Amino acid sequence: MSLFTKCDEYTLARETRAAGIYPYFVPIDESTATECRVGSKWKVMVGSNNYLGLTHHPRVLEAAQCALHRYGSGSTGSRLLNGTLALHYELESRLAAFLHKPAALVFTTGYQASLGTIASLIGRDDHLLLDRLDHASLVDGARLSHGQVHRYPHGDFAALGRQLDNLPEHADTLVVTDGVFSMEGTIVDLPALVSVADQYGSSVLVDEAHAIGVLGPTGAGTAEHFGLSDRVELIMGTFSKSLASVGGVIAGPAPVIDWLRHHSRALIFTASMPPASVAGVLAALDVLQEEPERRERLWANTHRVADGIRSLGFDVSPVQTPIIPVLIGDQMRALQVWRALFDAGVFTHPIVPPAVPPNSCRLRVSMSAEHSDEQVERVLEGFAKVAKEESLARRV
Repeated sequence: MSLFTKCDEYTLARETRAAGIYPYFVPIDESTATECRVGSKWKVMVGSNNYLGLTHHPRVLEAAQCALHRYGSGSTGSRLLNGTLALHYELESRLAAFLHKPAALVFTTGYQASLGTIASLIGRDDHLLLDRLDHASLVDGARLSHGQVHRYPHGDFAALGRQLDNLPEHADTLVVTDGVFSMEGTIVDLPALVSVADQYGSSVLVDEAHAIGVLGPTGAGTAEHFGLSDRVELIMGTFSKSLASVGGVIAGPAPVIDWLRHHSRALIFTASMPPASVAGVLAALDVLQEEPERRERLWANTHRVADGIRSLGFDVSPVQTPIIPVLIGDQMRALQVWRALFDAGVFTHPIVPPAVPPNSCRLRVSMSAEHSDEQVERVLEGFAKVAKEESLARRV
């Protein structure tokens, strides 16, 4: 068998392209905070993670432009060598304070923050415990580590307790969880998790990728939402959602952050986060903190759309976050509904295996604080059109 046989045998992408329901790598020609142009057609964007709508905020764009002219398009080096700018240290200081931690370290991407933290911290005699639904970057960080990895059933903290109980008495352990599970739109029961971790002396890392800017009194995420920032040792985040840029951060005790700064291969052996991106995050953080009303608009839009889609007969669970999963079931039907919405001017995403189990495929609708009332109506009109077409098809 040739190394490339598996490539030849992979036909799903070709089949869905031929059927006109291939949903990935759609080229966007132009965008605003809430819409995108594909070819000649503008569509309401409810498929991004632009929760606070800051990607086109004037202050964010101006900060990025100023940094571009001051520092150039890139630093052409790693953080360890010539790639650290004063902006990086400023951002790390701001994020440490924002996330209620003594220190923080910025990575070029959120994915690298996961890999660079977990793979570096977990050694051969250490034990890592992950929720079954943790993000792929956390799983890959675990794979790169030299420790022993244990997966507990999603949200089953009794099972987590049993796994911890079965480990050697003095083993060093780290429990890793998403704060918001992005395929489900649900929030981790952090008080229950922390209670079990405390019982067994385990440290906890929470990935706040989809929670920053959304949850907590100041938008700092799940740990702040539950008032548990001081009981979670490490907080991870990304800048590609509410902070409208690209990059990642790990925040925690100063000795841990300094150790990662000098040992994390994902930090040391890659070029640093571009100047314009760093400056954009700093400006977005300013807006996030100065305009809490954005979160109020975000929640208003979320509840209005979720309630509206549910009223049309779609299966929508009670929402906990701006991520609204619309359960469809069958994979091909999910792709067909995605296409119908796309043609109706609504840009959303079908979520299919392996991201979710078979027959639990869904559309993921993600709302933004910047969506106008008119855009919300267009989204609901798109779903209403699909519901009507499906109803007519069932009668035939």
